[in-house]
Parts: sequence; structure tokens; C-alpha cells
Amino acid sequence: MGVGRFVYTPILPLMHAQAGLGTSAGAGLATANYAGYLAGALLCAAAPAVVRSRAALRCSLLALVATLALMPAGESVAWWWMLRLVAGATSAVVFVIAVHALLNGLHGPESHRHRASLVGWGFGGVGAGIALSGAAVLVVRGVGDWRGAWWAAAALALVLAAVAWRLAPGHAMSERAHAARKPERAAPQHRRLQTALLVSYSLDGLGYIIAGTFLVAAISQSSPGWVGTGAWVLVGLAAVPSAAWWAGLGRRFSTPSLLAAALLLQSFGIVLPAVAAGAGPALISAVLFGATFVAISQLALGIGNQLGSARSAALLTTGYSVGQILGPLAVTPALHHGYRQALVWAAVVVLAAAVVAALLWAGLSRDRESAGRT
Repeated sequence: MGVGRFVYTPILPLMHAQAGLGTSAGAGLATANYAGYLAGALLCAAAPAVVRSRAALRCSLLALVATLALMPAGESVAWWWMLRLVAGATSAVVFVIAVHALLNGLHGPESHRHRASLVGWGFGGVGAGIALSGAAVLVVRGVGDWRGAWWAAAALALVLAAVAWRLAPGHAMSERAHAARKPERAAPQHRRLQTALLVSYSLDGLGYIIAGTFLVAAISQSSPGWVGTGAWVLVGLAAVPSAAWWAGLGRRFSTPSLLAAALLLQSFGIVLPAVAAGAGPALISAVLFGATFVAISQLALGIGNQLGSARSAALLTTGYSVGQILGPLAVTPALHHGYRQALVWAAVVVLAAAVVAALLWAGLSRDRESAGRT
């Protein structure tokens, strides 16, 4: 999923230079992928049987590989748009099935004790896909063109699909087990705090995806081409352990405080290559971005669960996905002046998300103090 969804980022500069792809069209292709991802996620929510289907997983894996291999088969924006739309939808199906299988596979006291860290390592697979696809594009840059980059990504995805082929999706909980399951203690309903979390997470979806789409292109405008693609490899490598690492910090610090800190770090990482040229700032930016973007999702969804809303995960994912769709479109006018201005706007949006998260943290702290006094 990390390859199929995110390899477009390091290939984008090659398509600008070699395939005649304009900046507005490039943003449109990114939007198509994120719209497809939202559609795939909604499909899994509306049809739970899909999440438990090995056939759905395998068909999605094959379709995802096909969308990568077919990108060089045409040179029209409409053709690329359709393929990126399908890639987004199948990426969502693969991701949801894989997470469902992971959560259903963590049984026993040892697994339960380390559940957050184990889930974090599972989420790190997205980072591994990003790093591997960035490395593949980095190799292709020296010997081929944009077509070879897509074919290399397809070959890589095919190998990973073969490894994942035998993954057993999780099964539905039996009625007896469901009835015997102890309900989690419901946290008090805090509409104001739930709204703050939704706003913060949606803002991050809008801001982070701008960097997630254009970071390599922005770095490539002021640095040698290998620096941008190399930075993307670092994004993936930093993302692999990030969710597990932040989960470990959760034993010492409150989750809302960690969410605000992660958003603040992400904002700084996004703006860094826009205000400081050179390989050093670019690579630091990559590490900060990779170390936060997966973890922020895990932290926000965890807070939503703590607030006790049964629909929190669905609402948060929808807000985040809508933000991802709007992000590339919102900065399209700024792209005519290069990508740096887009990164500045993205950093401002993520900084606003951090401010809202800090207010959420303060609100939860006040509520805990009030509960302690009573």
C-alpha cells in the first residue's frame, strides 16, 4: 500500500520534466488518488464482508500492481487520473484489510500488553513501502525515465503482493464472543472536545498531504534530483518505527500532549525546505515528516476512542480524507510560483492543527482535574 499510494511523490518531478505533466494536472492526479482512497474506505465501512474477504484482498493487490504498470501505457491526463483513482481505492481496501487482520491476530496476554507498539510496527509497513519505492525511483533516475520508474514500482509492488498473498483477513466476532466481551468503560461525552479533535485532525489531513505530494518536487527545485528522492526514502525509513515509538511515549505522557507535539514537529519539518535551501534542511525535513505523519493518525484515533464516541473513528477518517482531497486543490494557484509557497501554506495549516490540539489537551486536563475534585 505504501508503494501504490505514495510512489507518485518521487515520480512527480520526472513526469513534469519528461512527460509534459503540468503543475495543475499534477495536483489533479494527487486529488484523484485521495478521492479513490476515501471511496475505498467508505466501501469497507459500508460492506464489512469486504474486510473479511481474502478474495477482496487478492483482487485489490493485483489491481494495485496493474495501476502502477499501466501508467506508462498512455500519456493523457484522463488515463493517469483514472489509474490513480483506482490505485487510491485499492490502497484503502488493502490497508483496511491488513489492519483488521493485524488487530485480530493480537491475542494472548503478551500481545495485549504490547498491543499499541505491535500495531505501530504494523502501521510502519506504510513507511517501508515509501522507503522501498523511493529507493527504486532513485535507482531508475540514473538509467531510465519516468516510464521505467512506474514499471520499477509495479515490479516492487508485485513482489510485496506475493509476500502478502497468504495474509488471512480477520474474521467477524461470533455472537457468543461479542456478547461475552466486556464493554469498554465509556468516557464522558464531550462534544466540544470531539469537535476540536475533528477540526485538528482534518486540518492535518489538509496540510500534511500537500507535503506528502509535493515535498520531493519542492526540494528538487533547489537541490540536485537525488536529494529530493533521497529525502523521500528517509521519510519512509523514519515512518517505519515512528508509530511504535510514539506509542511507547504514551506510557509517560498524555496522548493529547503527544498529538500537539507531533503536529508542531510536523509543521516545522514541512516549512524547513521552503525557508532553507540545501541538502541538510531537506533531509532533516524528511526525518521529521516521516517520524510524525503515521503516528499522528494513531494518536488522533486513540483520543477519539478515549472520548467515548462510537462513531469517532469513522468521523475522524472522513474529515482527514476530505482534507487530503482538498489539500492539493487548495494550493494549485500557488504552484505557478513553485512549490515552496505551497509548503509554507501547508506548514501554517498544520500549525493551526497543533494549536487546536493544544486547546484539546488543555480542555481534557481541566476535565480530569474537575473529575478529581468531585
